Amino acid sequence: MQEMTIDSIRVSLMNYQRVVILKERESDRYLPIWIGPAEADAIAVKLQDFSAPRPLTHDLMQSVIDILGGEITHIRVNDLKNDTFFAKISVSVDGKQVEVDSRPSDAIALAVRAQVPIYAEENVLEKAGIQLDSETGKPIMRDAAAAEDEGPSEVKEEELQRMSAFTDFINTLDLEDFGKSQAKE
Repeated sequence: MQEMTIDSIRVSLMNYQRVVILKERESDRYLPIWIGPAEADAIAVKLQDFSAPRPLTHDLMQSVIDILGGEITHIRVNDLKNDTFFAKISVSVDGKQVEVDSRPSDAIALAVRAQVPIYAEENVLEKAGIQLDSETGKPIMRDAAAAEDEGPSEVKEEELQRMSAFTDFINTLDLEDFGKSQAKE
C-alpha cells in the first residue's frame, strides 16, 4: 500500500471527462482515475477552501460519520477490475476499524474534507500507474521498462484491450506541467 497525494484534477480533451491524478508520495508514479463532474467539483471545492453556504453531499457524509461517533482514518484505492476502480473508506468506530465500500471519487472527496491519508494498493498501481521520464516528461510505458530489465516481452491481446482506455487517455494528456501540483498538500 502506497501513500498518494492529489496532484491535480484535469479534463480529458477527448471526451471532456474529469480525471483526478494521484501521485505516489515517495516516487514519480501517477495514478489517473476517471471521475464524474460533480465529484471533481466536490474535491476541487475543498482543495480550494471554498465554503458553500449549505453542506454539500460529502460534507453531509462527513457530518453523519462524526455525529455517529466515527472518525475517518484513511481511504484506500484497493482494486481495479474491467477499467473500474474500487475504494474503501476506513472509519474508526468505538475502537474498531470499519471499512466501507466506495467509489474512489467519493472516498477522495471525503479524504480531503477529513484531511486523512489517501492510499493505493500496489496491485492497482502496477495495473494503472504511470511513471514519467524525468528528461522528456512523457509516460514510460510499463512494457518498455520491462523490456530493459527482462528483454522483449509480449503483451497479451486481453491486457491491451483491458488497458486501452488508459492508454487512449494518457496519449491525450499535455504532460508538460505534470508534477507541478495544483493542489495543496
